[in-house]
Amino acid sequence: MDAQKLKAKRGERRKHRVRKSIRGTATKPRLSVFRSNFHIYAQLIDDDAQVTLAAASTNDKGAKVAKGGNITAALVVGKAIAEKAKAKGITEAAFDRGQFRFHGRVQAVARAATDNGLKCTGPAPAPKQPKAPPADAKKDGGKKEKKEKKAEATA
Repeated sequence: MDAQKLKAKRGERRKHRVRKSIRGTATKPRLSVFRSNFHIYAQLIDDDAQVTLAAASTNDKGAKVAKGGNITAALVVGKAIAEKAKAKGITEAAFDRGQFRFHGRVQAVARAATDNGLKCTGPAPAPKQPKAPPADAKKDGGKKEKKEKKAEATA
């Protein structure tokens, strides 16, 4: 089998594995995200009625993005889908990343939607703080202590 077909097959497996546990309803629809090389798309889907409640993408006529394949464009799409959801009275959604890793543009859509009032992910993790050196560690690396011990040993 050709490499591209295998890659597509693996993507389908990932998509089905993710979607088998996510179900969208009218009150809490599924926020499905698809990304291509040039654009990103987001839809709010009611799986019970099998209908799309709202959609936004970088390919829309009203989308004000120069390039659709970057994180800035994903933030715009996240904000747009959150605004459309608010207009329909939707405050919560089940996030569906599809076959894509929750990273980069996919994560940016989710975070932007959450920040603009559509709760679909938890709060953003706090940035990691640099580790503080131990309290007993000295700036000179203990060289002063070694010199003092050496002086005592020779005296």
